[in-house]
Amino acid sequence: MIPNAADDARGFADLGLRPELLRALAGLGYEEPTPIQREAIPPLLAGRDLLGQAATGTGKTAAFALPLLERLAAAGAVGAGAIEAGAAPRALVLVPTRELAIQVSEAVHRYGRDLGARVLPIYGGQPIGRQLRALERGVDVVVATPGRALDHLGRGTLDLSRLAAVVLDEADEMLDMGFAEDIEAILGETPADRQTVLFSATMPPRIEGIARRHLRDPVRIRIGGREAAPGVAPRIRESAYLVARPYKPAALGRILDVEAPAAALVFCRTREEVDALTESLNGRGYRAEALHGGMSQEQRDRVMGRLRSGVADLLVATDVAARGLDVEHLSHVVNYNVPSAPEAYVHRIGRVGRAGREGVAITLAEPREHRMLKTIERATGRRIPVEKVPTVADLRARRLELTRAALEEILLEGDLEGYRVVVETLADEFDVMEVALAAVKLAHEAAGGVADEEEIPQVELRPERDGRERRGPAAGGRDGRGHRRRPRPRARA
Repeated sequence: MIPNAADDARGFADLGLRPELLRALAGLGYEEPTPIQREAIPPLLAGRDLLGQAATGTGKTAAFALPLLERLAAAGAVGAGAIEAGAAPRALVLVPTRELAIQVSEAVHRYGRDLGARVLPIYGGQPIGRQLRALERGVDVVVATPGRALDHLGRGTLDLSRLAAVVLDEADEMLDMGFAEDIEAILGETPADRQTVLFSATMPPRIEGIARRHLRDPVRIRIGGREAAPGVAPRIRESAYLVARPYKPAALGRILDVEAPAAALVFCRTREEVDALTESLNGRGYRAEALHGGMSQEQRDRVMGRLRSGVADLLVATDVAARGLDVEHLSHVVNYNVPSAPEAYVHRIGRVGRAGREGVAITLAEPREHRMLKTIERATGRRIPVEKVPTVADLRARRLELTRAALEEILLEGDLEGYRVVVETLADEFDVMEVALAAVKLAHEAAGGVADEEEIPQVELRPERDGRERRGPAAGGRDGRGHRRRPRPRARA
């Protein structure tokens, strides 16, 4: 008997999904639903509104896309012959960025391929003519950024009158980017009896307000990151370094040298800071790329292509420019400055430590920003250890360790016979250990292992003073005979 490919997705079959969706999931290698999918799919299949809180990387896209496609197929709204020329879409997914629109659209297309579902992403930076032609032909699902969706509504080219469902994905990010009024205007053009789904990584009061206005008796789901098993380290290793501002570029370079990330995303506050830091890191030998709002869409696409292909290993970006980015092999996130709000910190570090892999979140804090770290700790309920910036000795030790690891890998691979003549010739004149030491030195220097570094001053936090602390004689107290002392003149800074 030939096994059915859908049997490989038996965990999803228990949720009541049709064979076409199960085959698509099996083909993608999905076996068991994630917690957010297990909790969200049944009420969404039943037509309930839903308010879900879940971090990036927990499987939210499948959690709303699968029941969406299931219900559209059950209603005969997708599939062969279901779409007629100019037919209005039946589902709308709003996302904060172009990158996320593409990702969600591709995922919905893959899930619904066997159903014949037609999915269209609409976003800024793409020729609008292509979008207009697709809308004229008719689509099932539109995945849009709020600005471009509103643009099409103004042109009369996007008809939302037949919508059966609306999804707000990464709702808190859309609000942070200033799309609140756009979202309200778009929802005002949709049928009152639609199903509404809202997903957000955080749940600030503004999100609750949208839920009260636009969701009807929603099911509430809250899914945190995967809990680590007892005795197992969490997926995201968080740390902070206190660094005076003039030394931050050097400190970041040294930390990255020690960490040796597969790929890292570095957040900066301004475009100018992004450009300056990118230049500094490239001068240090990293393959860094800048990403900010001053770049054209074509430049942004090239940058992301180089990062995803491995040509670049560092992306230095402003917060807004990096929203919605999803890089599979990202191992490190760096806050070059302490985020101004705990929600921003949570968004940023959620980009690593996904799918069971370990991720690293690093924050560079100036001394005056230390209290902001404490605010983030209180909001997240997690301690962020403050580490010492690696010293020159730490850096040299790490570089020697990398050289040793590289040599060990070569020894394990073998295929060294072609170099035997070199060693034997030198061994006639030198001790074999000296030959090996010279070879290690050559390999170490070839890898850039002998950079002339200066020490970066360590920042020591001063204990906070108690306002009731007794003032000493230097501050104008009395001497041992009860006479008042004159304050000593203070040295000028």
